[in-house]
Amino acid sequence: MADPTITEVAKSVADTQTALNIVWTILAGSLVMFMQAGFALVETGLTRAKNMAHTMGMNFFVYAIGIIGFYFVGFGLQMGGMGPMATFGNEEMLKAASEFTVHLFGKDFGLFGTSGFMLSPAIFTPAVATMFFFQMVFMDTTCTIPTGALAERWKFGHFVAFSFVIATILYPVYGNWVWGGGWLSQLGANFGLGHGHVDFAGSSVVHLTGGVIALVTSKILGPRIGKYSADGRVTPIPPHNVAYVLTGTFILAFGWFGFNAGSTLAGTDTQLAVAATNTMLASASGAFTAYVFTSWKFGKPDPSWLANGMLAGLVAITAPCAFVDPWAALLIGAISGVLVVVAALFIDSKLEIDDPVGAIAVHGVNGAFGVLALGLFANGKYGEGWNGVKGTVAGLFYGNGGQFVAEVIGLLANVLYIAPVAALSFWLIGKVVQMRPSPEEEIAGLDIPEMGVHGYTSEGGTQAIK
Repeated sequence: MADPTITEVAKSVADTQTALNIVWTILAGSLVMFMQAGFALVETGLTRAKNMAHTMGMNFFVYAIGIIGFYFVGFGLQMGGMGPMATFGNEEMLKAASEFTVHLFGKDFGLFGTSGFMLSPAIFTPAVATMFFFQMVFMDTTCTIPTGALAERWKFGHFVAFSFVIATILYPVYGNWVWGGGWLSQLGANFGLGHGHVDFAGSSVVHLTGGVIALVTSKILGPRIGKYSADGRVTPIPPHNVAYVLTGTFILAFGWFGFNAGSTLAGTDTQLAVAATNTMLASASGAFTAYVFTSWKFGKPDPSWLANGMLAGLVAITAPCAFVDPWAALLIGAISGVLVVVAALFIDSKLEIDDPVGAIAVHGVNGAFGVLALGLFANGKYGEGWNGVKGTVAGLFYGNGGQFVAEVIGLLANVLYIAPVAALSFWLIGKVVQMRPSPEEEIAGLDIPEMGVHGYTSEGGTQAIK
């Protein structure tokens, strides 16, 4: 018979560990929430002064839209069938049996959760509240990405409606497939492909999703007036405030430690230090190779390229940050710093898709690269039992080609789901809500027509529409 004193001590230790994990996760999620300020400054700085209130307004309001949409629908679809929350005391209020599945090839394929909607009192425990809080700020990052790509020519009402689609349908369904116990996470258990599609902190779930949405919607909305001449030549539209851009980038880099290290969901998991340090290394090498490449290509290092190089490094390391060695983190960041420039130029000049802030190149292209990098460089030192598969997570270069295949499948699944659903919903909303302002309003600037106030005035105040 167990000694009651020992049992009580063991329970006390377990409860303390759970409490510490909850505190760490809430703190990390708060850092991610503050990234909204970074996005607002970067996007506003990279666009024109005449649209300052409009661009800032989208970055501010998408936070509220995301919370409401995720509360009513998104959280349940994403995490409603996730099963026990290991770092939060193995609580199972979001039961695995609540995952909606289809049976194919003798295997179960989880598609979405069916519980957790509106955080009903029956399930609203501290563990569930923590999971909602943390997952919400990740989802809202995805919602924010298109606001930069579509800046300076997007009607605010259409932005509001479409952002609800991202928060309720687009992001949560793919998020379920990877993080909520869905079919991509089970590629290892079902088909022997490594540990299934692994994405530690969101290169595919958050950034690739946002980048794909930005790509298809930017194509539908069309370029800003004056961006392309009649003969197809690109007319550069310079940023209006480089100080905003660089300050915002530092805020994002700061918040990214919550993004990546926080994804342990456990203050008791010391691997969070590895994730944080690899994040720092990749951000630095991304900025540095962007400097070298742009100095060679253009003769001078435009600070906006340096900022996007750092952000590209952060995006690319987000998936593999806990699974790779420091030299690999540096290499991943270094590749991304060049990749973001090449991709942005290709998107701008060859595809003729106008992306004022480079969101597609930063988040979409480097989100894809990040999950592939995990499939290549994961070193087999961490991730014991990940997604229910014995052993640690190792990539192609460490003897597990199946892991790389799982990453490729997850990438393709993202594009094949997100692109058509985003395009269709964006277009359908446009049939009900005007998606683009008039040419006269766009040329004059969207602050007064859309928001009713100037972002800047010579008097230092604002002027409202009478």
